[in-house]
Amino acid sequence: MMEIVKKGGMMEKLVPIELDYKKLNGISKEQVAEHFDVLYKGYVGKVNEIREKLAGGFEGLPNATYNDYRELKLEESFALNGVKLHESYFLGLGGDGTVPDEIRKIFAKDFGSFENWQEEFHGLGLASRGWAVLYYDLDEKRLYNGLGDWHSHGGVWNAKPVIVLDVYEHAYFMDYGTKRKDYIDAYFNNLNWNYILDELKNIKKWP
Repeated sequence: MMEIVKKGGMMEKLVPIELDYKKLNGISKEQVAEHFDVLYKGYVGKVNEIREKLAGGFEGLPNATYNDYRELKLEESFALNGVKLHESYFLGLGGDGTVPDEIRKIFAKDFGSFENWQEEFHGLGLASRGWAVLYYDLDEKRLYNGLGDWHSHGGVWNAKPVIVLDVYEHAYFMDYGTKRKDYIDAYFNNLNWNYILDELKNIKKWP
């Protein structure tokens, strides 16, 4: 995930993850590169820009209607969620779509079967304007599917994203135009289930 460079004990800046561009099954190298270099790295840059301004403090009393400090904090959450969601999206790709039996057992516990989850998540991708997210609720100790129409919408507190599908047009338009369903099918074919299984196991280790 993202690297945080610190200086003198203070958070200095976010550093983008590295990504080995390659052609995926049904998703072109050019599509991935454009998405990663322009959108994802752009959000990293904006988080750093906003935090630099926040480090300078603020003038006047913060106000719930309008205040520079309020606006910076709102856009910080939008940009930072843009970083986190995109990282989960990119890191979850690169596999051949083969689903381990262990994953099938985990998903069956919370969705009845892996196929039930897949059908629901596919529908979520068609219904969302921005993000479809499988997350693990740390309080309820189970997996849920969630929908977000933009970066700072639809998230659940105290929950960890496990699988993230970007359905903004920038994620697929170069390859698929308006054929979002075909893009989602290609997305499933490229999921790295070993990475996803590791993410689930890491969550279980949390206190």
